[in-house]
Amino acid sequence: MNRLKQLQELPARYQASETEEKWYSYWEEHGYFHSVPDEREPYTVVIPPPNVTGVLHMGHMLNNTIQDVLVRRARMLGKNSCWVPGTDHASIATEAKVVQKLRTEGIKKSDLSRDEFLDHAWQWTEEHGGIILSQLKKLGASCDWKRTRFTLEKDLYDAVIDCFIDLYERGYIYRGKRMVNWDPVALTALSDEEVIHKEVRSQFYHVRYPVKDSDRFITIATTRPETILADTAVCVHPADPRYRDLIGKEVVIPVVDRVVPVIADEYVDPEFGTGCLKITPAHDPNDYEIGLKHHLDVIDMLNPDATVAESIGHYAGMDRFEARKRMVQRLDELALLVKTEEITNKVGYSERTDAVIEPRLSLQWFCRMEELGKPALDHVMNDDIRFYPANLKNSYQHWMENIRDWCISRQLWWGQRIPAWYYGKGEDEYVIARTAEQALSLAREKRNNPALTENELWQDEDVLDTWFSSWLWPITVFDGFKDPDNPEINYYYPTQDLVTAPEIMFFWVARMIMAGYAFKGEKPFSNVYYHGIVRDEKRRKMSKSLGNSPDPLDLIRKYGADGTRAGMLFSAPAGNDLLFDEALCEQGRNFSNKIWNAFRFLAMNMPDDKELCPLHEPDHDNLADLWMEGRIRQTLQEMTHDFERYRINEALKKIYSLIWDDFCDWYIELCKADQPGDKIEETKLARALGFFETLMKMLHPFMPFITEEIWHLIQERTPQEALTISHWPNLPEVNEAENSIKLFQHIQSQVTAIRNIQAEMNLPPKAPLQLVIKPDSEQLSEALSNSSWIYKKLLPVKKIIVSPNRTKPEASAAAVVEGTEIYIPLEGLIDTGKEKLRLEKEMARVKGFLTGIEKKLANEKFVANAPAEVVEKERAKKADAESTFAKLNQQYGELNQVS
Repeated sequence: MNRLKQLQELPARYQASETEEKWYSYWEEHGYFHSVPDEREPYTVVIPPPNVTGVLHMGHMLNNTIQDVLVRRARMLGKNSCWVPGTDHASIATEAKVVQKLRTEGIKKSDLSRDEFLDHAWQWTEEHGGIILSQLKKLGASCDWKRTRFTLEKDLYDAVIDCFIDLYERGYIYRGKRMVNWDPVALTALSDEEVIHKEVRSQFYHVRYPVKDSDRFITIATTRPETILADTAVCVHPADPRYRDLIGKEVVIPVVDRVVPVIADEYVDPEFGTGCLKITPAHDPNDYEIGLKHHLDVIDMLNPDATVAESIGHYAGMDRFEARKRMVQRLDELALLVKTEEITNKVGYSERTDAVIEPRLSLQWFCRMEELGKPALDHVMNDDIRFYPANLKNSYQHWMENIRDWCISRQLWWGQRIPAWYYGKGEDEYVIARTAEQALSLAREKRNNPALTENELWQDEDVLDTWFSSWLWPITVFDGFKDPDNPEINYYYPTQDLVTAPEIMFFWVARMIMAGYAFKGEKPFSNVYYHGIVRDEKRRKMSKSLGNSPDPLDLIRKYGADGTRAGMLFSAPAGNDLLFDEALCEQGRNFSNKIWNAFRFLAMNMPDDKELCPLHEPDHDNLADLWMEGRIRQTLQEMTHDFERYRINEALKKIYSLIWDDFCDWYIELCKADQPGDKIEETKLARALGFFETLMKMLHPFMPFITEEIWHLIQERTPQEALTISHWPNLPEVNEAENSIKLFQHIQSQVTAIRNIQAEMNLPPKAPLQLVIKPDSEQLSEALSNSSWIYKKLLPVKKIIVSPNRTKPEASAAAVVEGTEIYIPLEGLIDTGKEKLRLEKEMARVKGFLTGIEKKLANEKFVANAPAEVVEKERAKKADAESTFAKLNQQYGELNQVS
């Protein structure tokens, strides 16, 4: 279709779906998102890698929209933008899905060898992996897809192994039996950060333990009576007079009849519960520490799946919660259950499976964190790495100053296998090596046995925590372990901005900072922007399990990617949770249509026989041009200020207002031809198109699809002239710019005041007006006179007088705007009699309403007994009614002056 004809026949509504598909393909085809090192300043962002088998959810939508805004703007600022995408192998989540899939096929994980299971896992990953990345394209994410990485691909796998070996050799990694967080569903240890502590209602059981060789009892209180089966002591405070005489004696553990000592330790809080603690070293971290201190036996009563161990002799094979019920029943039967009360306490749940965590003694691999954490804390607190919002430094500091060693081993098969090779059952009978061949050589040397064979070695079955690979992400995506001095790591590292959620500050952000200083001697990024959690109107986190989360792709289909992006950002202040309302996406779609209709109006005014080249130089004799240019310059400065502080939503609101309020509602109106049906003058239209081009540039990072579409409709462009790689606007300072803005805004306020008078006086909208404008200075009077055409363009003005020396005409409505008096003579504009009757009725109605409120407020009982907010509301109603009555009375007085 001929371009001129195409412009004349643009659809009435913006067609989001076909536009988005067209332009994303165009961007990819021309490689706009691909980056290679060059002489430009790099701007590097690494995506928080989503789970490889995950799908797009609302949190991803918000996170990646913000990243895309930052990356697109940096690209337009002339920086070499590199946004690295990728996925995380997500050990626990992916393995659980594969196990579930196999179960539906009648296959148990235990029936498979490790290699057979991994074949299934890789097949699952290849079938489902990457779906989320293709969904991000629907959102408009301008990632460098050629750089897509996966945490379990060979190079990144090898990097994790290299990292483990390096830290082991530096003394940071060790193996030991410690109390860990055990997930009995995933059958693996978890780090502290992978445990979610929820406030729940629990039963608090008070149980009597008989004192040996006595008729006395000692009462303990517990929420976990099933663990009584593994008690090895009872502990009291040494200064507690109630129990001092029992210290050193023995009690009999109910049901199992085990005799255990009564010990004393200042750890016990005499005010909590009964002041006596049952000590179960195998099933409580604090009890474990007390057990070590007092050399107590350790009895592990639970199997890995949280069923009772056969060795205990009671309730063998029974689930822990069922055993709890049976234990309570038995204690009651033995008359040892004193009472049960309900309390509120916090219980740890697995972040991945939502199973109740079981403290468990287990032989695991750990990473010492104290020394690694010092530079990571210092460089955040001194703002070498900046947090936005800055108050999150407090949470970070607290965690870092109380950091514990990181349990890095997981009892899974999907992940980087721990490079430990054992040659015996002794605690130290292992070596750390990259390969079996290296391990054999090291083991022979360590054991001083050259005859040791490969068959006598076996590799650790466990894999490393998923976060142990993702903490290296800013380094490994540029092959910083494989080739530490390669051109890419030297150019792109450190990265600039990390966009993430506060909930993974400790999982990921802190650890990446540690890894950056540990392996590169440098920070991994300069800025961390924390966005909030997406919540519903009840402030619940949006999730599929709650059924309160819309499908992001459905939102894109309904409102367009641009509308959805805008809707997410409208309600996303830095660091604060986002209360999502679908109406905001509708507002975004309406904005798309407003922009489209503005361009469509300009296109319909284009000449029939030629294309217009947009003009970017304003008419210096036209106040509207100078104001519009000044507002663009002003908004650019304000947006820069917002971007520097990561107030992305504020920057969007400013360009939204500039386009909708200033350009569409004021500037376009002033461009219109004087006679209806006539086209806009070509030079005016060219300038309007020039301004519109600039506005599309400013909006592009937020709404990339519609802006690229309009950019190419304004003028025919080559691939080298695409909007996504164009330059961010940079308007030079103009001396009189601020004065032009102030003058135009003064006229805007006057026009608004005149329109209010028209509405209040019930004047017909097109009734011709005489305006008398009395500025407070000669200088302002001259400026307003020179721009009197603006009043005539926007109002039905037949005559306008601008003078600082005019007096108020008789029988006129008046307004005062910033010291300028405005008068509208009313004679001939209204039917005075009818209008007076209308006003009399309205005044009577308001007077009656006011009398009712006054009576209520005069009632002392009402004022004394009603809630304060109710009384305040009535007083506000009274003030509003008095104001309304005064305005009506003033209008009535004006009418009396009309002959």
